[in-house]
Amino acid sequence: MAMCVGIWILLLALHVQAGSGQMVQMDSNKSGFVGSQVELRCIFVNSNPPVKISQVTWQKVLNSSKQNVAIANPALGVSVLPPFKERVTFKQAAVRHRTPSLEDTTIMFSELQLSDEATYICEYTTFPAGNRENTVNLTVFARPMTRMTLTTPTIVARASKRKMTVATCVSANGKPPSVIKWDTRLKGEATFQETRNQNGTVTVRSNYVVVPSRETHKQKLTCIVTYRGERISDSVVLNVQYEPEVKIEDFDGNWFLNRQNVQLTCRADANPPVTIYQWKLLNGSLPSNVEIKNNTLFFKGPVTYDLAGTYVCDATNSIGTRTGIVDVNITEFPNNMPRGGEISQEPHNTGAAIGGAVGGVALLGVAAILLFVFLRRRQRTFKGDYSTKKHVFGNGYSKAGGLPAHPPIPKNLQYPDDSDDEKKPAQIGGPGGFEASERDFDGEQEDLKRPYFTVDEGESRDYDERTLAFQYDPEPEIADDMVSQTDGSVISKKEWYV
Repeated sequence: MAMCVGIWILLLALHVQAGSGQMVQMDSNKSGFVGSQVELRCIFVNSNPPVKISQVTWQKVLNSSKQNVAIANPALGVSVLPPFKERVTFKQAAVRHRTPSLEDTTIMFSELQLSDEATYICEYTTFPAGNRENTVNLTVFARPMTRMTLTTPTIVARASKRKMTVATCVSANGKPPSVIKWDTRLKGEATFQETRNQNGTVTVRSNYVVVPSRETHKQKLTCIVTYRGERISDSVVLNVQYEPEVKIEDFDGNWFLNRQNVQLTCRADANPPVTIYQWKLLNGSLPSNVEIKNNTLFFKGPVTYDLAGTYVCDATNSIGTRTGIVDVNITEFPNNMPRGGEISQEPHNTGAAIGGAVGGVALLGVAAILLFVFLRRRQRTFKGDYSTKKHVFGNGYSKAGGLPAHPPIPKNLQYPDDSDDEKKPAQIGGPGGFEASERDFDGEQEDLKRPYFTVDEGESRDYDERTLAFQYDPEPEIADDMVSQTDGSVISKKEWYV
């Protein structure tokens, strides 16, 4: 009895060992897009010696419940159950033979649907090893439908400047959901909304909001949808209608009397274009010599003061009417204002700055010249001999605190200019006169040529009429051409200044 139990345990162990070499090979995950085809692999690796395959069953697991998809039986053949019968087949034709080979039971899904997403089991029933199985997770993606549209075919800019949705970008029925971004130069804002559908897809919607204006007209707006690494873009160009933007040109600020061929032009930026232009003169009527052609006023003949005034241009399109104004003034003579609609102040400021700089440089130059002359005069030194004696002009003596007026030096008094030494005053040779110089003076003119002579203090002498002819009434102040010395005496500048 004990021997029979031992033999049975040994046979069971051998059976387990033989079954341990059997396995079912499958992919862990598979995916595909809606409407595409996907392959679910299932291969049985048999043992040695091989076991007998009795049946292969594919099952769908959803919410913890199992649903048969396809069955392959060596005796009964192949069976695909609804609702997969039209879309699921075994890949290998040998499975469908009368004597089938069931080692490879890979199935093919065609026209993949969102409802196909689930976990699938491939189960092998063998003898005597029993059942062997494995699983694969199938994910089904749904490529979204992306579109971009304008909110309205025509966007109108209103004076209220209220925000409005100008474009909408939609990524519908995507799985997983898309990401929407906007690319534009417009200064607006975007809103986003996600809606989950019953089939598991998600619809993403984004609106672009902006204040319509003349600046937003013809601006490009691009919606960029990113889905699983793919970029899908769509663009529109905004068509914004707005009232005319009006300005009057061709007045250059330089309309002077008798100038010829002047005109005013009314320019208007509008969408749709301006259909009506109307000119008028504020507080008056247009001059009689004006000719109106489209949006331009032509003034025939010479300019007169009658052309002065405030001119108004009304421009009208289907959205509204706007006005442009210009003040025309007439001058008697031309001015230096630049031609053009706008008069810039920058040239005047630049000219003033340049004029100020030139004036400053000129002023500094004059000051430098005066300073140079002044210093030059001060650098000149006395080239004669200082004497301790008082200088007397005519018969008057130099007293402390007083000085007689110096008579004019005779014009024929000359000094040699050959050398500096010769420019020194001659030494006194005797009372009442100078030492004889190299030049010859006649007797009568010799005394007249002497600008001054010196005597010792306290010395008195008589002077003849010729000497008295140089006498002048003393003045209380020092003459302009005299220089006081440290010893109380004064010396003529004409003597010791070069």
